[in-house]
Amino acid sequence: MATVDIIIPVFNEERALPGCVRVLRKFLLEQFPFEWTITVVDNASTDGTFRAAQSIAAETSDVRVLHLNRKGRGLALRESWGASEADIVVYMDVDLSTGLDALLPLVAPLVNGHSDISIGSRLAPGARTVRGPKREFLSRCYNRLIRLTHGARFSDAQCGFKAARTEVIRPLLRQVRDDAWFFDTELLLLAEHNGLRVHEVPVDWVEDTDSRVDVAGTALDDLRGLIRVARAKASGHAWVADLPRRPEPQATHPDAVLGRRSGGLSWQLLSFTAVGAISTVAHLALYAVFRLWWPLLLANLVALVLTTLFNTEANRRFTFAAPRASTGRIHVQGLLVFGLYYLFTSAALLILHAVDPAPARTLELTVLLVSAAIGTAGRFLLLRNWVFPGAPARPTRDRSSVRG
Repeated sequence: MATVDIIIPVFNEERALPGCVRVLRKFLLEQFPFEWTITVVDNASTDGTFRAAQSIAAETSDVRVLHLNRKGRGLALRESWGASEADIVVYMDVDLSTGLDALLPLVAPLVNGHSDISIGSRLAPGARTVRGPKREFLSRCYNRLIRLTHGARFSDAQCGFKAARTEVIRPLLRQVRDDAWFFDTELLLLAEHNGLRVHEVPVDWVEDTDSRVDVAGTALDDLRGLIRVARAKASGHAWVADLPRRPEPQATHPDAVLGRRSGGLSWQLLSFTAVGAISTVAHLALYAVFRLWWPLLLANLVALVLTTLFNTEANRRFTFAAPRASTGRIHVQGLLVFGLYYLFTSAALLILHAVDPAPARTLELTVLLVSAAIGTAGRFLLLRNWVFPGAPARPTRDRSSVRG
């Protein structure tokens, strides 16, 4: 049977801790089907919190205490999760703001191997939240910023209700730099960047009006953290090489297995041609429309930008089956390939206008079509050999993010 270690970080919670542990133990004894322990992590409290935790642990064998000499929620989770011998590690706030009925749905997908990390969400469909308008507004703005800047698929980065498979979280913790409130966000961004599956559980959540979080200071630290993680992704330092690999789902049709997942050239050519044909038609159509108002170079640039966004992502997903973990590198290299392609097609148009200052619109489109075809061949070679080298043969984990 799976073992679960429930971590409760505390700082100066002498009064709240005994009641929290009592309620949590009662719930676990009556309704939780897995073997469990509770670990109270004292974050350098200056009151009697550590003594209260030791007193509770002395009365029961299923409560343990860890004392740290420095503050920081991230530090508490790093030390406790990293040292835990349980199969699943959980984190929850001492105020029990999150309804405990969500604990089993949080843990179950990790026990059965469906997901790697599980998080409670106050913003997912089905969640019920009671909190002031200021915190509601700031929370939604922050999570929207994460999605816009990092393409994150999870909806709530900082709900104090999370769980993870221990074998996955240990190597990931070595890459997390923050020891405070940004820890949660950084962990989830790195998890998605490395292709881990994040499961979301809608929760019932009631705001703790006695919260001691410095909202302004935390927001500034979060912005710095988002920039730092973006740099780590772009430089390749966010990649964790020794994470346990999730088996790639197998296609049921033999032709699909021999084609796409074997990474054969025939599949790549077929897929690339289909994607390229759609992109080329869209490129020509957009160019023809934009040319009604704009100069030829600007019309070509805007049409190419729009179609290239679709083209690169479609080729990543279908042609070369590349993992999301390399998305940052792919975007940088894809931008360079796009630049070469744009210079080539634009040069063809400029040469045409140098030879014939007033060419017919059909001739202009023909030249653009021919140059696009030649550029597409070069694009395929660059994508296959430089942007996605050996991508189909690379072992990948499940790249989807599942919301409960």
